[in-house]
Amino acid sequence: MSPLVEDDDEARAVAERYARRDPRADARRYGLFDAAALQAQQERLRAMVALWRAHGWADLTGRDLLEVGCGAGGNLLDLLRLGAEPGRLAGIELQADRVVAARAVLPSAVRLIEGDATRAHVAPESQDAVLLFTVFSSLLDDATRQRLAATIWRWVRPGGGVLHYDFAVDNPRNADVRGVSTAQVRALFPQARCTVRRLTLAPPLARAAARLHAGLPAWTNAVLPLLRTHRMAWLVKDR
Repeated sequence: MSPLVEDDDEARAVAERYARRDPRADARRYGLFDAAALQAQQERLRAMVALWRAHGWADLTGRDLLEVGCGAGGNLLDLLRLGAEPGRLAGIELQADRVVAARAVLPSAVRLIEGDATRAHVAPESQDAVLLFTVFSSLLDDATRQRLAATIWRWVRPGGGVLHYDFAVDNPRNADVRGVSTAQVRALFPQARCTVRRLTLAPPLARAAARLHAGLPAWTNAVLPLLRTHRMAWLVKDR
């Protein structure tokens, strides 16, 4: 089978897997009125800023930033709040309905691209950072993961990097996703200089804790770091 056909097959499979999800349940589970989701989002933001500060970035002014799998635009909104310039911000999303939702909340200057990221028209070495949040875990085909990683790496300019966030362990209740270990991330970007942070209290535990008290997910996450299931990696392309 040709790589082109393999890409088409995996893109269709991803779309079918997402179509099986209940958007109303997702909105309840991941909306920021949910204490567990809010704690996880705030933790991600703190980790992102800390990684970029350590990289020498004092702010996002003048940075070209792109998110693969931008969904309804939540992470792009966070980047705007952190100071990203709308005209230098872009998102790629496979699902048409999510692109429509993102367009409704983002400034018109933010570029949104609908379709398969491996076919997107993004200039080589044009991005200071490319973000992927829970993207690789949705790709069950190893060859597609590798093609996407190679495509993204070409977009990153020297001195920039890839910001990857995903869960590192399999979810036994969800056969539509597959965990991405730190070793696998490093293998996908073998030329990168990699910094990894362990984040996110296991979501079932976080949701159970939130039912007891809104502040309990953050406390549990702080005192029991071994129960964190996700990794954030900043993968730098050296100059």
